[in-house]
Amino acid sequence: MKCYTYIEETEEEKVLIYAKERTKLIDDIESLVISSDIDLTGTYNEEIVKINVNDVVCFISENNKVFALINDKKYQIRQRLYQIEEMNLNAFIKLNQSCLANKNKIKKFESTIGGALKVIFKNGYIDYISRRELKSVKQRMGI
Repeated sequence: MKCYTYIEETEEEKVLIYAKERTKLIDDIESLVISSDIDLTGTYNEEIVKINVNDVVCFISENNKVFALINDKKYQIRQRLYQIEEMNLNAFIKLNQSCLANKNKIKKFESTIGGALKVIFKNGYIDYISRRELKSVKQRMGI
């Protein structure tokens, strides 16, 4: 694949991709471009912080609040999970009613005795895939 960059101060920024077929690389590039335009702010210990969506391990809902989990810190954000889901971020998949996961931050999947599928993230956070979302998660992850 060839890559060209043109710097024009008068032009609007845009990314054009010419390809013979859709690949995972194209999906990743689109996700990166889309997520770079999204501004999220979160609060952690009374501090307001700008959040880069690509750094988020997962978005979780606890006690009617939504958090962006980045490494070992939970940043509370204003958006609801369905609003984040509507942003169509290709890197995020819905695991269950209370978790949107960044598929690039998933370390591995494990089966449990009860037949559920456990998701272990690179930072050590653990969540489970609901039966309702299992088929779509497998498709999106290529399992």
